[in-house]
Amino acid sequence: MTDIPHYSMYIDGRWCDTSRTLEVRHPATGELVATVAQGDVTTADEAVAAAKSAHESGVWRMTAPSERARILDAIADNLAARSEELTALQVYENGATVRAAGAFLVGYSIAHLKYFASQARSYAFEETGPLIEEPTLAAGVLRREPVGVCSGIVPWNFPLLLAVWKLGPALAAGNTIVLKPDDQTPLTLLELARAAHEVGLPAGVLNVVTGPGPVVGARLAEHPDVRKVAFTGSTEVGKGVMRAAADNLKKVTLELGGKGANIVCDDADLDLAVDGTLFGFLLMSGQACESGTRLLLHDSIHDEFVRRLVARASTLVVGDPMDPATDVGPLISAVQKARVEKYIALGQEAGCKIAFQGATPTVPRLADGHWVAPTILTGATNDMRVAREEIFGPVLVVIKYADDAEAVAIANDSDYGLSAGVWSTDTQRALAIARQLDSGTVWINDWHMVNAAYPFGGVKQSGLGRELGPHALDEYTEQKFVHVDMGTDHSKRAYAIVVAAAAANTA
Repeated sequence: MTDIPHYSMYIDGRWCDTSRTLEVRHPATGELVATVAQGDVTTADEAVAAAKSAHESGVWRMTAPSERARILDAIADNLAARSEELTALQVYENGATVRAAGAFLVGYSIAHLKYFASQARSYAFEETGPLIEEPTLAAGVLRREPVGVCSGIVPWNFPLLLAVWKLGPALAAGNTIVLKPDDQTPLTLLELARAAHEVGLPAGVLNVVTGPGPVVGARLAEHPDVRKVAFTGSTEVGKGVMRAAADNLKKVTLELGGKGANIVCDDADLDLAVDGTLFGFLLMSGQACESGTRLLLHDSIHDEFVRRLVARASTLVVGDPMDPATDVGPLISAVQKARVEKYIALGQEAGCKIAFQGATPTVPRLADGHWVAPTILTGATNDMRVAREEIFGPVLVVIKYADDAEAVAIANDSDYGLSAGVWSTDTQRALAIARQLDSGTVWINDWHMVNAAYPFGGVKQSGLGRELGPHALDEYTEQKFVHVDMGTDHSKRAYAIVVAAAAANTA
């Protein structure tokens, strides 16, 4: 990239600049990709005020769900028309490989936004309740109404996709929203705002404020006019968001850390499980909260599986993320690199052996990138820090187990409960194990399959609430019951009016 573009924030339908700027640098090279306006508490307040004004005006919440769906579809189509540009931008801002960026970070974003458009069309915003005869003849109307101003605080690993998971249901339900991207990856969210602006989303309905998390993110979490906050990030920061939101009893969705247990049974298809294990812990160079970072191997297959895993891992290419041949890219920053290297050292100090550690690039132009080679640690036990704490890098910890009961016990012995996996050729056995796992998602003979039609989220310290799925809009609406007394001669006509009104408000 030669010309260095500058990005402004998007507030109330306008592009707004500030006197201070942020730098976005390519994790693979350290080169400057773009500069971005740096917001603060004042700009966060301006964005919330714009969102509140838009909500109170009714410009979006009073728009028919079918029209809201049309605009969401149009935003998705705008993104799809620029998918190659967005894919490259995603690679440059967070170091995702071009294959992962195209398929997951951008491709899923478009598909999932389309899903939320379909939800706007089919969601039961208003229903007629049962006719009640005692103590008086009455009918009920059950309404789902938008909560108002929402805030979405988005991390750097899947910025566009995780923004869509918040923006999609919020807008489908008729809310307004303020998005806050991570400092390191604001570009694709600002392009999302550009797409919304170009297709005619009313001013103030979507706002994107850039700036430091402890300043802008904290303000959005505590702001008295924000009625819902959706946060994806670390467990510790998530706890802070929850505390801040408590002051005015906001609705909260938290998708936090994970330490996914990947259980390989003694009857597993080993070739399939080897490839699945590598995919499970190396997508985004291990910088994915639902990664399978604890590999639980049955005693009888441990040595053979590790041998195959090492042989297969040695074929992976670590290098320039814009090269389609690259399998594993850089980490997001020097800070993250140091963190991961610290954990590898801690594992060795605790008694783990490095069964495999790949090579990092030697190309001069990549010398300043944030590289950590894929690393497999064997000889681990579940009480080690590398087995209990989220590393967020390309590090796999291997733990032996003797039987299914012990595998379940090890998997559940964790503060986290976001993801887990089971590999077995016996589906009934795998399902029996899955039912016992304390996890929001369990994959059987697969990993990272996140489908918009199914809910995603964690238990324990992996979070609260669910994103995606048929009930995603529930998190962005409040339920209202309207009682209609019909104890008069006009009861039949009154009931017909109630039914017709409910049908009209769902169209």
